[in-house]
Amino acid sequence: MILNKWALISIGLFLIAVVFGQDATYLLMLTVAQLILVPLTLVLVMQKDDWFKGYFVYFSIPALLSVVLLHITNTSGWDILLALMYLIFTCIVAFYGISRFLTRGFSHFEEFSIDLALVYLSIGGVWFFAHITNIDTGFSPIITWLTAIHFHYASFLLPVFTGLLGRIYKPRLYPLTAGIILIAPMFLAIGITFSVWIEWFSVVLYIIGIYSVIYYALKTQFVHHWQKWLVVISFSSLGVTILFSFLYAFGRLSNYFTVSIEFMLQFHGFLNCVLFALVGLIGWSLFVPPAKTIKWAFPISQIRGSTVIGEKILPKIQDEQNLGLYKGLVDEITIYEPYIDTSSLSPTIQDFYENTIDYRLYAKVQWKAWIKPFAVIYRLISSYVKQINLPLSSDRIEMTGDILKIKEDLDGRNNPRVWIRKIKNKVTFIAIYSWHQTGDRTYMNIALPLPWSSMIGILELYQIGNDLQLSSKKHKANSDAGIYLAWNKHLFALPIEETFHIKESKDGRLLAEHHMWIFSIPFLKINYHIEHRK
Repeated sequence: MILNKWALISIGLFLIAVVFGQDATYLLMLTVAQLILVPLTLVLVMQKDDWFKGYFVYFSIPALLSVVLLHITNTSGWDILLALMYLIFTCIVAFYGISRFLTRGFSHFEEFSIDLALVYLSIGGVWFFAHITNIDTGFSPIITWLTAIHFHYASFLLPVFTGLLGRIYKPRLYPLTAGIILIAPMFLAIGITFSVWIEWFSVVLYIIGIYSVIYYALKTQFVHHWQKWLVVISFSSLGVTILFSFLYAFGRLSNYFTVSIEFMLQFHGFLNCVLFALVGLIGWSLFVPPAKTIKWAFPISQIRGSTVIGEKILPKIQDEQNLGLYKGLVDEITIYEPYIDTSSLSPTIQDFYENTIDYRLYAKVQWKAWIKPFAVIYRLISSYVKQINLPLSSDRIEMTGDILKIKEDLDGRNNPRVWIRKIKNKVTFIAIYSWHQTGDRTYMNIALPLPWSSMIGILELYQIGNDLQLSSKKHKANSDAGIYLAWNKHLFALPIEETFHIKESKDGRLLAEHHMWIFSIPFLKINYHIEHRK
């Protein structure tokens, strides 16, 4: 419940700031966020075993006292130190968000929404410090102060409330909605600095994200009836105020102002502070939905790369006492039964996986248009690292290579083997194949060494008619499937998904489509034509 010791401390400090405050009344909108909304929201987010919870009192009390002193005292030489204390507090909160992320990654997007909100708070701390110390940001003092407010409300509270909602109800488009809410603050900051068009676009993004969250809140089954309506009121108030933000941004775009900044301070600020923030905080305090715990137990390749992967990694991992080739990516595809039926699966597909080196592989790489500018930069890096070095051209090319034996004790998984793929004798992929079993499901377990880390692909195999599909998408909540990054002793999920669909054509050749998504947005497609060397 919200009536705990931290609520009493926060409310008491805020009342002191109100009674003895010497600043303008409108500045209380930021003060209430700093003294009540931020600490009480952090109390909702903290878990029992978090390191942050054990030291929270030591981080927060000095920061809250510094805010009170700044509000009740005249300008003095101590203001820089007091503002710095609050900035340090927000930076520690940001570090807490990063530490949460490193233990889990993108596996639960609702938790990532909370992680990034904790990081965004530090940006609010920076703008608050700039406001108190009169740093020349290139903007007027009121805009500097409004930016600090923005990163406390829209960039901190809204993503946290969205994350808590996702713990209860997470429909298929939830990651997209939460993603919009997370990227909109940065678009707004860029727009205010460089372009009113980008600023207007950021408000449009907010409208899409906020109204989607309102719809999700109405669909959600809450534990308490009152909680549902408090949360709905909280999000719905944003649905009203964001329309005035749209009119204000349109006024900046067209120079025809129907909404003034004074109106935004009084109406927009009041609704966001009271109906959105305070009502939302009370609503979520009635019952805090627990975070989903993650414990990955599947084996992970212990092989890590250095600056350059390419063929330089092979002498370190190759089995020197038992040099030779494997014929296929698996010895027998029957290990993936009963999810595939070898009696009905295409015999050519079975043979390809068991005798891979007997086949020629042709690929046609197709980057999506939106990612091509990033792919150009990525290509410069991958060409040097010599790993996942895909061409920018969509021309059909042949991939050659071998499947080599490697040291099992060095890798740490069952019967590992490395498949080297080259384009024009230049290394494109080095992937180490293995498998593991969890329950009654056998997964393909693939590791791609990267500099000081490794990308791990855990794929489920399914049979569709005579075809075979491999996918990193989870078909069950407790599935191991996914794309992960292994770094040091940490493993966290990446926001990447992939599927392979392999079928046999009428002339006996194999056709495969490899699709990849990032944040559920398609960014890459590779068409493979596979034919036997004979």
